[in-house]
Amino acid sequence: MWMPTEHEKYGVVLASFRATVPHGLSLEIGDTVQILEKCEGWYRGFILKNPNCKGIFPACYIHLKNANVKNKGQFETVIPTEDSVITEMTSTLRDWGTMWKQLYVKNEGDLFHRLWHVMNEILDLRRQVLVGHLTHDRMKDVKQHITARLDWGNEQLGLDLVPRKEFSMVDPDEISVTELYKLMEHRHRKKETPVQASTHHLFVQMKSLMCSNLGEELEVFFSLFDSKESRPISERFFVRLNKNGLPKSPEKTERQTTLFVDLGNNDLRKDVYITVHIIRIGRMGAGEKKNVNNVQYRRPFGCAVISVADLLTGDCKDDQILKVYTCNTENEWYQIHENIIRKLNARYNLTGSNTGLAVSLQLFHGDLEQIRREYMVLFTRGVAITKKLGFSDIIMPGEMRNDLYITLERGEFEKGGKSVARNIEITVYVLDGDGQLLKSYISAGSAEPPLSEFHSFVLYHNNSPRWSEPLKLPIPVDLFRGSHVRFEFRHCSTKEKGEKKLFGFSFVPLMQEDGRTLPDGTHELIVHKCEENANLQDSARYLKLPFSKAGLPGNNQAVKITKESFWITSFLCSTKLTQNGDMLDLLKWRAHPERIADSLSKLKEIDGSEIVKFLQDTLDTLFGILDENAQRFGLKVFDCLVHIINLLQDSKFQHFKPVMDTYIESHFAGTLSYRDLIKVLKWYVDRIIEAEHHDHIQQVLKAAEYIFKYIVQSRRLFSLATGGQNEEEFRCCIHELFMSIRFFLSQESKGSSPVTQTQAVFLKTFPAVYCELLKLFNIREVANFVRDTLGSLPAVTHVDCPLEAVKLQCIAKTVESQLYTNSESRCILLPVVLHHLNMHLQEQKDLVMCARILSSMFSLIKKDSTETSVTEEIDMIVESLLGILLRTILEITNRPQPAGTALRLQFQDVTGEFVACLLALLRQMTDKHYQQLLESFSNKDDLRDFLLQIFTVFRILIRQEMFPKDWTVMRLVTNNVIITTVLYLSDALRKNFLNEHFDYKVWDSYFYLSVIFINQPCLQLEMFSPSKKKKILEKYGDMRVMMGCEIFSMWQNLGEHKLNFIPAMIGPFLEVTLVPQPDLRNVMIPIFHDMMDWEQRRSGSFKQVEAKLIDKLDSLMSEGKGDETYRELFNSIIPLFGPYPSLLKKIERETWRESGISLIATVTRLMERLLDYRDCMKVGEVDGKKIGCTVSLLNFYKTELNKEEMYIRYIHKLYDLHLKAQNYTEAAYTLLLYDELLEWSERPLREFLNYPMQTEWQRKEYLHLTIIQNFDRGKCWENGIILCRELADQYETYYDYRNLSKMRMMEASLYDKIMDQQRLEPEFFRVGFYGKKFPFFLRNKEFVCRGHDYERLEAFQQRMLNEFPHAIAMQHVNQPDETIFQAEAQYLQIYAVSPIPDSQDVLQRDGVPDNIKSFYKVNHIWKFRYDRPFHKGAKDKENEFKSLWVERTTLTLVQSLPGISRWFEVEKREVVEMSPLENAIEVIENKNLQLRTLITQCQARQMQNINPLTMCLNGVIDAAVNGGLARYQEAFFIKDYIVNHPEDGEKIGRLRELMFEQAHILEYGLAVHEKFVPQDMRPLHKKLVDQFHLMKSSLGIQDFPAYVRASPIHFTNGSPRICRNSVPNAISPEGARLTSRRSPLSYPAVNRYSSSSLSSQASNEVSNITGQSESSDEVFNMQPSPSTSSLSSTHSASPNVTSSAPSSARGSPLLSDKQKHSRDNFCLSPRERPCSAIYPNQVEPTQRMLSHPPGENCLPRSDPNLAAPEKVNPTPSSWSLDSGKEANSQVTECVGKLVSPPVPPRPQHQGSPARNIRSLSPVATPRSPQKSSMQSFTPSPTECHTSGLVSNSPGLSGSYSSGISTLSRCSVSETSGAETQPSDHLLTTSVSSGSDELIRRENKTPPPYSVYERSNSRRPVPLPHSLSVPITTDPPALPPKPHQLRSNKLENDGKRCEQVSRPRPLPRKVSQL
Repeated sequence: MWMPTEHEKYGVVLASFRATVPHGLSLEIGDTVQILEKCEGWYRGFILKNPNCKGIFPACYIHLKNANVKNKGQFETVIPTEDSVITEMTSTLRDWGTMWKQLYVKNEGDLFHRLWHVMNEILDLRRQVLVGHLTHDRMKDVKQHITARLDWGNEQLGLDLVPRKEFSMVDPDEISVTELYKLMEHRHRKKETPVQASTHHLFVQMKSLMCSNLGEELEVFFSLFDSKESRPISERFFVRLNKNGLPKSPEKTERQTTLFVDLGNNDLRKDVYITVHIIRIGRMGAGEKKNVNNVQYRRPFGCAVISVADLLTGDCKDDQILKVYTCNTENEWYQIHENIIRKLNARYNLTGSNTGLAVSLQLFHGDLEQIRREYMVLFTRGVAITKKLGFSDIIMPGEMRNDLYITLERGEFEKGGKSVARNIEITVYVLDGDGQLLKSYISAGSAEPPLSEFHSFVLYHNNSPRWSEPLKLPIPVDLFRGSHVRFEFRHCSTKEKGEKKLFGFSFVPLMQEDGRTLPDGTHELIVHKCEENANLQDSARYLKLPFSKAGLPGNNQAVKITKESFWITSFLCSTKLTQNGDMLDLLKWRAHPERIADSLSKLKEIDGSEIVKFLQDTLDTLFGILDENAQRFGLKVFDCLVHIINLLQDSKFQHFKPVMDTYIESHFAGTLSYRDLIKVLKWYVDRIIEAEHHDHIQQVLKAAEYIFKYIVQSRRLFSLATGGQNEEEFRCCIHELFMSIRFFLSQESKGSSPVTQTQAVFLKTFPAVYCELLKLFNIREVANFVRDTLGSLPAVTHVDCPLEAVKLQCIAKTVESQLYTNSESRCILLPVVLHHLNMHLQEQKDLVMCARILSSMFSLIKKDSTETSVTEEIDMIVESLLGILLRTILEITNRPQPAGTALRLQFQDVTGEFVACLLALLRQMTDKHYQQLLESFSNKDDLRDFLLQIFTVFRILIRQEMFPKDWTVMRLVTNNVIITTVLYLSDALRKNFLNEHFDYKVWDSYFYLSVIFINQPCLQLEMFSPSKKKKILEKYGDMRVMMGCEIFSMWQNLGEHKLNFIPAMIGPFLEVTLVPQPDLRNVMIPIFHDMMDWEQRRSGSFKQVEAKLIDKLDSLMSEGKGDETYRELFNSIIPLFGPYPSLLKKIERETWRESGISLIATVTRLMERLLDYRDCMKVGEVDGKKIGCTVSLLNFYKTELNKEEMYIRYIHKLYDLHLKAQNYTEAAYTLLLYDELLEWSERPLREFLNYPMQTEWQRKEYLHLTIIQNFDRGKCWENGIILCRELADQYETYYDYRNLSKMRMMEASLYDKIMDQQRLEPEFFRVGFYGKKFPFFLRNKEFVCRGHDYERLEAFQQRMLNEFPHAIAMQHVNQPDETIFQAEAQYLQIYAVSPIPDSQDVLQRDGVPDNIKSFYKVNHIWKFRYDRPFHKGAKDKENEFKSLWVERTTLTLVQSLPGISRWFEVEKREVVEMSPLENAIEVIENKNLQLRTLITQCQARQMQNINPLTMCLNGVIDAAVNGGLARYQEAFFIKDYIVNHPEDGEKIGRLRELMFEQAHILEYGLAVHEKFVPQDMRPLHKKLVDQFHLMKSSLGIQDFPAYVRASPIHFTNGSPRICRNSVPNAISPEGARLTSRRSPLSYPAVNRYSSSSLSSQASNEVSNITGQSESSDEVFNMQPSPSTSSLSSTHSASPNVTSSAPSSARGSPLLSDKQKHSRDNFCLSPRERPCSAIYPNQVEPTQRMLSHPPGENCLPRSDPNLAAPEKVNPTPSSWSLDSGKEANSQVTECVGKLVSPPVPPRPQHQGSPARNIRSLSPVATPRSPQKSSMQSFTPSPTECHTSGLVSNSPGLSGSYSSGISTLSRCSVSETSGAETQPSDHLLTTSVSSGSDELIRRENKTPPPYSVYERSNSRRPVPLPHSLSVPITTDPPALPPKPHQLRSNKLENDGKRCEQVSRPRPLPRKVSQL
């Protein structure tokens, strides 16, 4: 039976458990579980991280832990009783674990590994804590280490800052807000600005000396040297090295490492150096032979120097190699280190190039004990401590030192009868008073044990040696008296004996007879002669002699005559001994009573370190004198006491305060001293006002704290001794003293007078007196003292008065004192504190101190304090400070932040502290407080001002910058206080500001606050980890929902006043509904219905609501707000929460439901697109998906919403995407959309996006130039030319000839680029996106995409799969069924399609270069084609051509390509079937076209070799011979077929014509081939000729029929020999002798053809006409192919023809490598071949050569600039397939047809150039102007004209034959005449309609950038007016002169040319942007 558990409540999973049993709960090792019930070895409960999932699990899998249970029962919560640090560690590590894995995924390897190490370290420390074997100190260190690591990890991972108190997390509810803020601030400051350590330590490790010629032992001395003061500042560190330069004792680390301790900040300057002196021990000279007696001397070797400051900047952990220098002369040795520092290079040089000292140097910062803990290993191994010379910056009490430092400075010695100077060595001994040697009291340096005797180094032959060698004598105090130091001088002989001969000595006693030690400084010692050691045995004999020349009596002639002297410098560092006689006199005052006054006077002159050394003795002396002689010496003793007390205020001696405190508590015995101290103190206070000099009085008041301590302690001792006698007298004295103090404090004075300064001094020390007074008075009495004293301060102060700041400091200390903590005394002090605070805050002065005081006040008040006293205090604070606090916060936050970092931090601190104080106050306020507050306002205006003020402050508190980003705890507390306060205040808002008292400003402020409250990032719980979210919900709930409900409630109360907030609040409320919180959305969405309803009532529609909703939705969703759920909810019919129906349901009940539902549908569709746009824009590079999505959104804004500003914004976003993807053509078309919205006017435009404020003309000019630049970069030069012309017209209109010239040059350069530069033709691909997983703008739609350069089908397919990585590629081309459409997946169907060009006028014209035609084949394409072969009926295995049909699919797009996107949606799909006969006609037609092209190119010498023609001829002839054409004969020429298909009679005749025509072309081609074939290919040519005859005979051709001979062979580009005269030249092989007009290097670009008709266009098929195999695959290969890919192994047929698979292999894998290249290239479709002479371009069969009328003069193309009479007609060829008559018969077919040149003409203008551009019907003009029927024209002054210009020159602009642009709207077939004209008007023009709409209907050349919808089956194409060309009946004239008036009619010889004004593509308003 399941029983609720009593004690088993909480546990940890020991092993993973799989829930295989019913109701089982799966567990993972480490999970924490809460147990609810138990039953026979099983528990029932849940995992804490997922409390909703409950189940059972075995009890043996759980380790139980102690826990506290809150709210026992159904909703109980369990809190483990373990250490809070352990709990935090556990939860934090769980959170880190998830994020740690994400670091690996994001490839943040460095942080990943560092965090891994820290996590392991924390786990290890956690184990140590859990074991529980740590000492208290060690536990503290471990916890500190843990919290430091936790904080580091949280900071690195961007987690929240955790407020802690003594290593444990604090509950914000358990402490006040101000205390919480202080904790957060402290941790934040600690994190940002670590505290700079004031103490530093230098670690030095000696590694080795690297030198090539050592061989002797060395002594190395390290020390710190201050070059600024030229003195050492530390003791020496001493290391002995062996002969190899390594430490002599490597096993003893303390002998080779040291720590220079207690370095101050001043010691880390640049001028402080580490100096290293090296002494060698060996022979006198480094190169001498070894002495026989092995006597060794200490001799100088070298010196090294490094600056301490270098260690701060560099990485000191690596070993450093110091260069070692030696002095040039030994006389300079004593200052070699200074010479090196000063870089006096002449005095030293390197000891050797390879000599170096290897040392390790490292700086440590902080207290020495801290260093010991952190670097425990260092101290465990052993390290020598090297102290500073003298005391450290801070002298600690209890520090015991007694060190005498002696430096052997220099000596002056006589030669002593020697011819050369002596080699002098000093031996130092320390002897006691009995002359006994004191052993081991001479230290040469740390790390080496002290010596009994010390030998100095020897300077060679030097009678004035300078050593400067320091020694330390650590002699105990008890041995100091009577001891002396003896210096013996010996001459070191360099002879063989090597003896050291004594010749003198000096000595110095350490203590004088009066007890003073040897004074610090330099001493000149007498050198006493002595040659025998025996003379020194008895020290008593020489101690009677004088030791110093300074102390010699004047009559001592015996000693004076000696010239030898020895100098030493001494320095005593002792805490027990003194050198000061005055100090000794004071301490021995009883021995000399007459000196007391003098000694007291001299006390102030004694050094402070001497006083603190004898502090207790000095104080005893002073109070002893006071007790015995108070009348005489009372004032002087008081002054001395003040001096000593103030001495302890110095930072150097402040640590001696505890010594004085201990003295007062334990040793002070002056029971009667309090009387004298009070008396003297009152005497000083009473003299303050009258005194002229206040310095001494101020010193007295500074010492007030300790004076009161002495007074209080003296009184207590007296009371204990007497049983409390004289109590009233004492109280009376104290009261009188405070009366005097209050009197002098109440004095008002101007500025910084001495009285004011004295008042300030007293106030600084006054708070320290409180604790002392409490020892004798009760707390209320002391509080009254303080209140009266502070209340006596002057109320009015001056601006520059220093008293103000000090007064606040005094109040701050009062509030922080024990006195204020007690509630009994606090109620006495609070009024005066509030009074002063209010005064300062009113004037906004000293805000930092005010904030500090307020923080301290509120930190005493806990959240749940319910004491009556606390309630009363809050009443007082609210009444006094709430209003001023709000005003202060407003003023502070509105000030500009200071520039300096320190000031800015202080500014933030002040703001934060005031905010914390306000929050603390509001959190303490109850219903009663709010009620009293609201009742306190006398009128509604005051209440209104208060509400506006507090709402504004709340908005400021919500700002992100108010607190650092990781202060989530503080933000949540702030929000909790805000929402609580708002709930209180909203009631006041309803009661006071509705109906007739409605105040819009207050309500607007309220709603605005509510909205930004809900939208705070710190409240978006969905962004947090589950554990963090759970904690917040448990503590605060979801505050967004609470505020949302409050908004809804307040909105419902507004009634008709709701109209005031429509449409202003639509955006803010919409922002709230976008928050992904279902309850909040359910509450807020119905408000929109309310808004629509009220707006409908007011204005009859809700256009304002709609407009605002749409505008705001775009900006909000682009910021990342909103989701798919929101879209569904907005459009949902599901009821919302509670009684409220859904938005749609509510709208459906209204009378305006249609427009309402329409709005909902529009908003929903907009959200679909915005969500798609946001998802596409999130990551990755620019791809088609991003561009397509942007186009979809742009079109939606234009067509459905008509939002011009949003439309323009997205135009520019799309433009930027195109530029990033380098889609320059698409970028130009995109920017053209904005350009189209502007006019050439001077209307000013505001600043918008990146455009400055400028006129509309200037912006349109800028856009034109930018678009031209992009067209240029995208190689779409034809479109750029049109814009150049339009811009040039504008410049000409404004007489801006400079820019006009530039524009004409730019236009010319574009023409040059058309002719000179190669352009690649892109591939086109049809892409179907099927499945519901695609975005809305792609879902179940098909598109045609323009591929990138060189991109083939396989590459494109891979790119699409990369863009949609989850998509599945469909392997067939059939239309998918409904199952695919509705699938929850992504399917891609991709295959290549062929473009169907619209610009047939240009493509059909002869003489137009391929460079020009190639543009029109792949630009402005609306339609695309795809062919699929199939067999209908029974398949004839003998001849498959009989049943081979082709299914041709034509796709029509919504916009032409290229345009504003690389892909556009398919709008219309048409499918037709081609019969086998039609298919055969097309195949042969295409092959004939290919042959013509190759022959023409060969004749024009456009091919570098003849191989392509050879291969083509060989393929056709060989296939025909082997039965290719015969198959067609068998299939279609047999009687059965003719009888069964009578309707195909004409087609059969056409096929027969084509077959004969092919033979005719082959015969001509063989003739051309014979002309150019190389010698080595002659056998092949002969074979081809033989096979051709076989082919003719197989076809039964003996001679060509008349209809074949009558049909001239037309060539696409025309033969260079052919001239347009009355007798056209026959095609002749000799024609190749003429030179082409074009450069032979300028090869045409690769052309592209489609197969939309049998008679007008060519296919891409380049395979043989007939196959050599009977298989169906090879038969398929003979079909027309628009595609570029191939599945065939022998031919390059289209995959669309041969297979349904979308991709395939290319080329012929069966060919050998040697043959593969030529065969593969030949088999490539024309799109795939390289553009060169080897693989020339195909031509269109419809591009026939137009013959000219008889008699027309025509020139060879090689010279287009000759005049007409000079041009010579070439002789017709003698061998021709044409006849003159037959050629003449073609004239009637060509008359009236228009020849379309490649580029548009110069427009003829009328009025504004921008408004009169029309489409132009092209005109074919005669070659000779004299014979033309055209009217004459007057050339423009800006252009030259030559009458003999050839009209079809493609490089000229503005000539007679300038035709229409690709962007013009003219069709050849529909604008040209069909009848022959009279002979004098052989060529005429048809006048186009003036209506653009008509032109658009009749013309299929689209504006590729248009985004307009199609409304009928024939596309009404809007004409983009910036790219259109004017309509004219005559060839366009050059521009008229600028001064001529551009009238509406232009006359030419009386004839009027009608110009019609151009209409807009669609009605629109001109852009205001």
